[in-house]
Amino acid sequence: MQAVEVPYTDAFKAQMVKRMMGPSAVNASTLARQVGVSQPTLSQWLRAANRVAAMTPPSDEKKFAPPAGPKKWTPEEKVRVLAAAQELKGEELGALLRGEGLHEAQLREWQQAAAGALSGTASEPLPAKERKRLAAAEKRVKELERELHRKEKALAETAALLVLEKKLRWQIWPEPGVLPL
Repeated sequence: MQAVEVPYTDAFKAQMVKRMMGPSAVNASTLARQVGVSQPTLSQWLRAANRVAAMTPPSDEKKFAPPAGPKKWTPEEKVRVLAAAQELKGEELGALLRGEGLHEAQLREWQQAAAGALSGTASEPLPAKERKRLAAAEKRVKELERELHRKEKALAETAALLVLEKKLRWQIWPEPGVLPL
């Protein structure tokens, strides 16, 4: 039995592609459940739209526009996003992050900073130079601790040998008037 292809209008296809792209994008599987179009069909439309977009030359406006840098977040905006993300998980969290233009790692960093600020242990992130210096100092401390442990072990071994030597010497040549240990 051969599948019957349902004709969809270009406007409908464009609307579905638009819903699968951009900051509040929905994945093809979710959209398929919502609108009743198969996921492979939606994915095919999205791939075709991406091919067309890749072949379309950029407009003159886009050619001369300076590249946009990362967004500068105000503390108020960070708190708003943290509050919105507090109870979200999975797809809902992903949708929020896409909508805000954030990565999950950045959100976790903000959560840790907020928790540190509330507990009174917050500090500004260390610059790269300071982090390197701190890492080198931690490495040196570990090396010194290993060396100290090795020397303490050697000292204990030496002390035990001295006690044994003293006992042996007394067994071989007892001193007159001295009681054995």
